[in-house]
Amino acid sequence: MLLFFLLLSSTLQGWAQIVPGVKKSNSCMCKVNLTTWSFPAVRYEAVEKRIETCEESLRSLEEQVFVSNQRLPQIQLQVANFTTRLEPYQYLHARGLYTALSIRQLGQELSQLETDITSVHGQLNNSQSQELTKEVGKLRKDVQKMQTTDTINMKTVKEKLRYLKNNVESCKSIPKDFKGQQMYCMKGLISNISDPVTTKINPFDKSYISGSWGKQAQMDSKSDKETYWVQALVSSNIYGNTFRLYQTYKDFMRSTNHRDATFSSSATGATAIEGPSAVLYGGGLYYHCYRSADICRYDLQTNDVKRVTLPGTGVGFNNQFPYCYYDCRPNSDVDLEADETGLWALYATVGNHGNLVVSKLFWDSNSTTINVSQTWETRLFKKSVSNAFMVCGVLYATRYVDTYKEEVFYAFDTATGKEDNSLALPLEKVSKGVASLSYNPINRQIYMYNDGYLLAYQAYF
Repeated sequence: MLLFFLLLSSTLQGWAQIVPGVKKSNSCMCKVNLTTWSFPAVRYEAVEKRIETCEESLRSLEEQVFVSNQRLPQIQLQVANFTTRLEPYQYLHARGLYTALSIRQLGQELSQLETDITSVHGQLNNSQSQELTKEVGKLRKDVQKMQTTDTINMKTVKEKLRYLKNNVESCKSIPKDFKGQQMYCMKGLISNISDPVTTKINPFDKSYISGSWGKQAQMDSKSDKETYWVQALVSSNIYGNTFRLYQTYKDFMRSTNHRDATFSSSATGATAIEGPSAVLYGGGLYYHCYRSADICRYDLQTNDVKRVTLPGTGVGFNNQFPYCYYDCRPNSDVDLEADETGLWALYATVGNHGNLVVSKLFWDSNSTTINVSQTWETRLFKKSVSNAFMVCGVLYATRYVDTYKEEVFYAFDTATGKEDNSLALPLEKVSKGVASLSYNPINRQIYMYNDGYLLAYQAYF
């Protein structure tokens, strides 16, 4: 007789198995194959190794995610900053104002940003990194579009128009007795500049690193031609409302017998000076009026202040187009100069793509007004130079070489409209920053306000 014996065993799958049995000698005998329930040690070890490998991979992934999450806010901030920086270039692009150098620098920074985001995206690959990748892709398209859309024909037309306008101004500007004014002006450009012939710390304090100084510059002035003056910017090295006068060179060098003149009730008044450039011409100090596109003239006799607005579309002021070759000199947008031919204003406009503009000024003593007679537009981007000055109707621009040297590298002749960017005239200095440069036609010296130091050089033709 067959009997059935129910054997329950907890196998890996939790199965139960029925085993048939046979009665022998009052006993129930059955044959059971125990290999079915043997412990799978080999498989267990394999699974255990897989678990260990997964744990290591998980730890590594957690570390990558942790690092990426730390870097992600920085990259998001970088993208936001990059987008903000791109906006002015887009504005300039819409008006044809950007420069190839600016776009190239922007492209280099964008390439580095793409590399960083690609690295994070490869590790993290979440919605945030995907969005950053898309944004950078859009930025790349914007930059490429800015590089390619402006047409050569439009640039040619603009350049031709600028050239013709300059020719018209040059024709109007040359007086009949030009050759008789100063014969050395007919020798051409400056051929050499001496080492400093005067070196002095400004009379206020070395901490006043911005300002201007010089000698009364009007050649036919009835005022004292030996008057020296210093104008230091007292508010944030940007604004001021007083300047100091010395009757002689000896008084200036000794810092004695001075007189202080005040041309505004405060350093932030409507007639205060903005930026480190002024010139004493005849009986008046000419300077850039506080936060405006205007030139001011302070009369030393009457204390009256007259002003005139500079011509051009979008005249730069309030630190829009400062001198900026190495370190930007804050609010150096408008530069007042004097030479053998008279008064000048150097500045930049949006209409001239941020390039230097040269305007001729003159003072009408009968109507007591400042007037602008002619204006020339150069192709020299104002932020690409460290400073500029006028000599014999020629604009000279400088660039930074190192802490102790500047170099005159560019000239624009208002009499011919011709440019020369092959100059290499060194200007030695004692500190890195140049706040202002001006020329005096009486003694043919160039004056530099050099981070609180006052330096003078002799120009040779």
